[in-house]
Amino acid sequence: MTAPRTRPTSAAGRPARGTRESQVVALDIGGTKFSAALVGDDGRPGNPVVVPTPTENVWAACEELLLTVVADADVEIDDVTAVGIASAGPVDTVAGTVGPINIAEWYDGFGIVDAVRGLFPSATVDLALDGACAALAEHRFGAARGHDNVLGMVVSTGIGGGVILGGRPVSGRSGNAGHVGHIVVPGSVDPCTCGGVGCVETVASGPNAVRWARENGWAGETGVELANSAREGDSLAVAALQRAGVALGQAISSAAALLDLDVAVVGGGFSAAGDALWNPLQETVALHARLGFLTDFTVVPAELGGIGTLTGAAVLAHGAA
Repeated sequence: MTAPRTRPTSAAGRPARGTRESQVVALDIGGTKFSAALVGDDGRPGNPVVVPTPTENVWAACEELLLTVVADADVEIDDVTAVGIASAGPVDTVAGTVGPINIAEWYDGFGIVDAVRGLFPSATVDLALDGACAALAEHRFGAARGHDNVLGMVVSTGIGGGVILGGRPVSGRSGNAGHVGHIVVPGSVDPCTCGGVGCVETVASGPNAVRWARENGWAGETGVELANSAREGDSLAVAALQRAGVALGQAISSAAALLDLDVAVVGGGFSAAGDALWNPLQETVALHARLGFLTDFTVVPAELGGIGTLTGAAVLAHGAA
């Protein structure tokens, strides 16, 4: 990573603002990558800068990413008036901290809101769970448009989620409402990184599906390889995705009945594994979501792809700008 470029500063030691326009920044903190972008007038992020999630000096890497985004756009520090942050959870939106399970250095909680506010002193800083941001983005721009009661689900390195009810995002007491990856599914006894046992994430996240397949004799290493093997008819790969799809369907059905949902939107890298994942998912939802008020409930793929979570962070920031 290159060092952030130097900017002109005012006499007070802060970058000179002049007559430049206000700018909005979106930041997505994930277990495998960080991404950030300036936000357009329509509430969508521009072309993001993406870096791998570091194993140490995590804030330094995040800070450099943010400074790179504004420097590349010739934006000055005081021009940034709002920042939206989507983060893997758990989060605490009251305290402004994040403790992503897959970022060991931040596991006990890192004050991301204060850190970002220190970097951009003129900005309002808003934080939300990554799944909540994905749901917000799909509701505003994607597959959940026109629906007021939505579960957004991100199936990737982990499994995150977010909920919109009555057209409004639901955050819960600490900002973690919609953490669907930790719904317990029948038959699973595997320990989860959250400290619990049997969470859907232990079955249906990409790394855990790969782990199960390898434990049973499959020779590949990644979720992409697992999906390709399933398409080629490898029985172990098919079984791993069948197992993951059933678990996802069980979790989604439980959430749908609890929350009286219109639609569940499923995205994230591992959700692109194909029919071997989606067919058992849909079949399981059809089996379990049988209450009368769920007659029209549907499960659909996300439309925004890998940019969905960052888009939700952009919507979050744009609303605060």
